[in-house]
Amino acid sequence: MDRLRQRADFLAVANGARVSSSAFTLQSRRRDDLGPIRVGFTVTKKNGNAPERNRIRRRLRAAVRALDAMAMRPHHDYVLVGRRAALTCDFSTMLDDLRSALQRVDRQDLKRQGPKRKAPEPRPGSNDETQNET
Repeated sequence: MDRLRQRADFLAVANGARVSSSAFTLQSRRRDDLGPIRVGFTVTKKNGNAPERNRIRRRLRAAVRALDAMAMRPHHDYVLVGRRAALTCDFSTMLDDLRSALQRVDRQDLKRQGPKRKAPEPRPGSNDETQNET
């Protein structure tokens, strides 16, 4: 499991599926390459001063490390956006929220992809070639 570090990667994940929890928001995006799972962490300044934001980020990193890597889908990027509630939330509750958020975001990804559909076949008589022959 690798870390997301570049702003462009964070912005790309922001356009993907999103699930909110009391302590964080989880964002997810499928990548087209065969690279490892990548996880990024961000906490905005409205969540407190630098030591508080660092503590929120550390708790989120610890939750991801404690979680089984099998809970995350391969070839995906994840971003956890920390909230102030992550400071006071019980760690086991945060782990349960993360597991449930991963399951919900996977369901959202499947809905976005939708079933694979074939291209509609042209109707007889609606072909451009037959109309242009006159």
